[in-house]
Amino acid sequence: MRYGLRFLHLRSREEVEREIRRLGADPAGTALMAPKGVTRPIRLAGVPCAVANLLKQELLSRGGDCAVAHGTLTHSVERTDVLLLATERQYRKLILKLKTQRFLGLPGLAHDLERALANLNRRRFPLRVAGRTLDLGERTYVMGVLNVTPDSFSDGGRWADPERAAARGREMRDRGADIIDVGGESTRPGAEPVPADEEARRVVPVVERLAGDPDAIISVDTSKAEVARRALDAGAHMINDVTGLTGDPEMARLAAERGVPVVVMHMRGTPRDMQDDPYYEDVVGEVIASLERSLELARAAGVDEEQVLVDPGIGFGKRLQDNLDLLRHLEELKVLGRPILVGTSRKSFIGAILDLPVEERLEGTAATVALGIAAGARVVRVHDVPEMVRVARMTDAIVRRP
Repeated sequence: MRYGLRFLHLRSREEVEREIRRLGADPAGTALMAPKGVTRPIRLAGVPCAVANLLKQELLSRGGDCAVAHGTLTHSVERTDVLLLATERQYRKLILKLKTQRFLGLPGLAHDLERALANLNRRRFPLRVAGRTLDLGERTYVMGVLNVTPDSFSDGGRWADPERAAARGREMRDRGADIIDVGGESTRPGAEPVPADEEARRVVPVVERLAGDPDAIISVDTSKAEVARRALDAGAHMINDVTGLTGDPEMARLAAERGVPVVVMHMRGTPRDMQDDPYYEDVVGEVIASLERSLELARAAGVDEEQVLVDPGIGFGKRLQDNLDLLRHLEELKVLGRPILVGTSRKSFIGAILDLPVEERLEGTAATVALGIAAGARVVRVHDVPEMVRVARMTDAIVRRP
């Protein structure tokens, strides 16, 4: 007799629940079993040996495990990084135990683990923008790039005239873009900064023209609060800040005051110097830590955290391998609990891998967009709108199964 053995690739509790329901299991049993179905490796850094040994003991007693540095048991090392290997059910039992331990910050660790699990399981992200609420869990949203600069890496100078730029924005909207991102300062590697007045002179007339479309959602791509303020006054609905709120101390306060969504991106350095030999020990961990600081800046200024999106900043102060590592491990950004925006469109790492000029990177962009969505991206920022809308719809049909 054959039993049709299959190895299942179940990446989330949601998928485990679906598989159990297919069996006709009792609903109460489904709720109990699903948290056992996915092992989630979690890494902790700089853990005192006493805590590491306690974590290992507690997880082993519950059927999980915990990897630590050699010498942790005997305290021949002072601290160790820790790799926790457990199911969600085992973590929840561990959390209950840690909450009762009043030493070495264990209740705080319990809170962090609890929040991380909730963030990893989160599927819906309501975003209030332009007088409506978008559900960023329902499907992928497409942000169209509208550069009104003379020197952008991809289309510099093509849309410098406000009328032509607005027509281009409307065309992207008609071809499926949910958001039009208007930028008046190039952020390509080596770009020189532009004074706020000049940046606003480029951006505001375009925003004014696009704002007449009641269906348009307009984003302003700027790191300067004064430019963002003038664009919002002209009809823009959200802010896209490549400095992650670190470039201008007024930006977070402006976003809080206006109640608009804000994208916080990771960038090391400035566009002028960001590619001058960037280096990371752990690019994913360092990007997550930087984005956490941006979220703290937003909270401190009074920004509603539900109005913040995070962007790992592909191509901004990253080596080729750093960009690939971020895309490969993009799902790890879910720990932040915020919707992920990814912008890979036509970027130089695609050109380097495929040995292609900027105008021939469509297929490379499509691959990164599809993989980004599969890893959890909720918004993709692109130049080639109709093509990437089709990629997003196809990928959604595969990965966002109801």
